[in-house]
Amino acid sequence: MHCGIKVAVSALDLVVLAADTPVSAAALFTTNLAQAAPVIVSREHIERTGGVARAIVVNSGCANACTGPEGLAHARQMAAATAEAVGCAPQEVLVASTGVIGVSLKIDRVVAGIRAAVPAMARGNGSDAARAIMTTDLFPKEHAVTVQTPHGAFSVGGMAKGAGMIEPNMATMLGFLTTDAIVPPVLLRQALETSARDTFNAITVDGECSTNDSLFALASSASGVTIDAATYPALLEGFLTVSRELALGIVRGGEGATKLITVTVSDAPSVDAARQVARTIANSPLVKTAVHGADPNWGRIISAAGRSGVMFDIDRASVHVGGTLLFENGLPHDERAPQAAEHLQGSTVQLDVSLGSGGSASATIWTCDLSAEYVRINGEYRT
Repeated sequence: MHCGIKVAVSALDLVVLAADTPVSAAALFTTNLAQAAPVIVSREHIERTGGVARAIVVNSGCANACTGPEGLAHARQMAAATAEAVGCAPQEVLVASTGVIGVSLKIDRVVAGIRAAVPAMARGNGSDAARAIMTTDLFPKEHAVTVQTPHGAFSVGGMAKGAGMIEPNMATMLGFLTTDAIVPPVLLRQALETSARDTFNAITVDGECSTNDSLFALASSASGVTIDAATYPALLEGFLTVSRELALGIVRGGEGATKLITVTVSDAPSVDAARQVARTIANSPLVKTAVHGADPNWGRIISAAGRSGVMFDIDRASVHVGGTLLFENGLPHDERAPQAAEHLQGSTVQLDVSLGSGGSASATIWTCDLSAEYVRINGEYRT
């Protein structure tokens, strides 16, 4: 609903997501040391309950970050008001906020909004919720799948927001996953961490880790399908499928983005090494601007790989752009540049780097190009 944080009356800015009873819960939070009040409160609550929650309350338009004791009090008021409205303990409510840093939350409007929102909750309001968590996002991001098991079917659904300050290290990213499977909190946490590693933690728009990044999961048990050691792979696959779709949506809708860039590094000594090289390339402003301008500048790619901190022999490395070999064994193939440039004109770009280390590990990071529009959006964000 609209509670009055955002100026426009048509701009939705408040969500209450609730289960019928207390359910298994898990969460991952930003590693930024400048953590927002809702991150602090949500971490306290989920630790206190041992992985149980009844509801999540979310506001957009104000991050409630770097707001001191007042900000903490406001986050706790949001939890308390939601708990009173749905009929649970305050520690069973998780809190998330997104928006401008350093601005005091209009808590009276938020509390009044919570009291109005809870009676209006309905199963069909998911698309409204996905819009209400947006800030500079160009479009809402939601996805759901049905997972079949020998013991029956269960569902996994999710929504996320994020367009700038995106490089989740657990970006301004918020993500919410739900399942109707019966999942113990320990397994839910495991599935969330594992799936995030290759989805939400494998994207970057601008290399910025936000103060508010949070990823939540709730398991309602409504389907009656129990997740144990045998059925855990099915839950993980469901989480991976939904999370990947949401994460790629964040990159596609990155601030000022015109291209989705997939960076894959192979022939690395370990997966972590491959991730480190891929992330360095994906975060390079020189690589991102070259892609924006459809310039097949492989030198920027190999240069970024070389400063990643991962050891490799440049005389054994290779670079492909859109499947076109531009650099191999220390030598360029610039005669193929026109073919690579044609690939870079599209909206989906593939960059492949082989380290030639003899290792079998690989990793993929997704990012977007860097445009003048990104500069405009962030140059005017507060003003």
